[in-house]
Amino acid sequence: KENASTRTLDDLSVAPVLTHTTKDFLGHTARLLEIPGAKLMFGGKELDNHNIPEVYGAVEPTAVFVPLKEMLKDENFEVCTTEIFAPFQVVTTFADDERSLVIEACERMSNHLTAAVVSNDVEFQTAILANTVNGTTYAGRRARTTGAPQNHWFGPAGDARGAGIGTPEAIKMVWSCHREIIMDTVVPSGWEQPKAT
Repeated sequence: KENASTRTLDDLSVAPVLTHTTKDFLGHTARLLEIPGAKLMFGGKELDNHNIPEVYGAVEPTAVFVPLKEMLKDENFEVCTTEIFAPFQVVTTFADDERSLVIEACERMSNHLTAAVVSNDVEFQTAILANTVNGTTYAGRRARTTGAPQNHWFGPAGDARGAGIGTPEAIKMVWSCHREIIMDTVVPSGWEQPKAT
């Protein structure tokens, strides 16, 4: 919540959402909040004082908590796992004896593109990594990224003019490769979180 509250339009650390309107975003948030036990952790509102056109989204970074057992119910699973390319996340908690439910949630999702296992517990990391089939997976205490830049075909030296993104060949090359697990565990002494960009 503290980190999200530092994001502003002024420095573009929060920006217009191109894939969903504000109305769609707020409707999705409202639908999640109808789930028993769900609660708004932060956000869930339109940005103040903006001039972003209605065809885009103008929303605060948002997190909604949904209890794991409610999330797994057939009537809730799809809405809880709908991917929204926006500053949005669904959060849950689980007990040690509910690890199998976490794995079930991971395996029931329709797309297994990327994932993160953010934990200090190496045994837990190993159990999740061994029992899920996601593509590029970030694991460790930090597991700091989303998307799959390690496997995307961006062309020579990252030059988009030579990229194959979106072509049949690129899709085959990117999503037919081996699984990539990126470990990110060590926090250097004296490290401080940088300003959001």
